[in-house]
Amino acid sequence: QVQLVESGGGLVPPGGSLRLSCAASGSIAFIVNMRWHPQAPGEQRKLDASISSNGGTNYADSVKGRFTISRDNAKKTVDLQMSSLQPEDTAVYYCSSFVQTTTGNVNTYWGQGTQVTVSS
Repeated sequence: QVQLVESGGGLVPPGGSLRLSCAASGSIAFIVNMRWHPQAPGEQRKLDASISSNGGTNYADSVKGRFTISRDNAKKTVDLQMSSLQPEDTAVYYCSSFVQTTTGNVNTYWGQGTQVTVSS
């Protein structure tokens, strides 16, 4: 199987920065894309940023210019550098990855999430 583990969440004041990381492991043959999804209390999970295997990126309008997604294919990791954070960015951030496994299956896998709180 495939496991995703996020890290780097925490408490940061408005205007501050934070870097999230997600590491994939397990029976991975190829990672198609990796994504970050915030989910605020009482709200649906959204898509903030995604990055493809060739490095192509997409961002939600709300985070363009503030967040940067990057990945290391060799280490099977994806990072989200967040800056100019605002209270509305407060959420649990989930990492997801669309993966082809060594058995040939393709599926989306999710991490357990990491809490980001923006507050003074």
